[in-house]
Amino acid sequence: MKSILFILTTLLFATSATAQQFIEKAVVEYEVNTNLKKTMSNDSWDEMMKDNLSDLKISYYNYTFADNKSIFKFDRWSPKTRIPKYQKDLDEENTWYFDFGANKMMMQKQIVGTNFVIADSIQNIEWKITNENREIAGYNCRKAVGKIMNDVYVFAFYTDEITITGGPCSIHGLPGLILGLSIPRLYTSYVATKVDLTMTKASEIKPITAKKTYDLLGLKKEMEEKTKEWFNYGDDKVENERQKNIFLWNAFL
Repeated sequence: MKSILFILTTLLFATSATAQQFIEKAVVEYEVNTNLKKTMSNDSWDEMMKDNLSDLKISYYNYTFADNKSIFKFDRWSPKTRIPKYQKDLDEENTWYFDFGANKMMMQKQIVGTNFVIADSIQNIEWKITNENREIAGYNCRKAVGKIMNDVYVFAFYTDEITITGGPCSIHGLPGLILGLSIPRLYTSYVATKVDLTMTKASEIKPITAKKTYDLLGLKKEMEEKTKEWFNYGDDKVENERQKNIFLWNAFL
């Protein structure tokens, strides 16, 4: 009887210890879906282009993290994606690096054909955590609603089993890694498809090298000034404003 109790106690402690393990390094793959056609305007040029595009732009990104640092970058396209090369180049060049311990971030973004590197402190995101739960890539996730860029709402599902407080692109700040993310105003979603715990790509987690860097506020002002005459197509001021916002949101996400 004592031996049975000893075995049961040992199993109980072993199970408890396993349950309390938290993931501090891994490579997470995300499938990214964007309804590109809905981001486009209804002018004659865009309407003509829509006929040559796939309904969804689907790509895969890797989020690699260790030692409270992370890098998020493009991996590959889905064979279902049919879009012009210049639009693919935009995504393939973009990279996000975060050092949460030092409260520093760097982003390389291709904007109007030029790669800009942004170096700044990590920006605060307002979050409201809800009671809704969902399983993603085998992890129990909790839903949170955030607001970025003053009035853009994002809907995230995070797991506290993965300790880093990051997520796709520049979205961060929850008590664990964001495995699911939706940005309705950009018609885009990010969903983790797998979590690789073997962690063979730690060397990739390093700051972006650049001869010149910008802070977020400075580059935003510069882009707004350079593009203020771009979005004046016809008399539809509401659509023009929407197109301008989509451009800026994508540029600084």
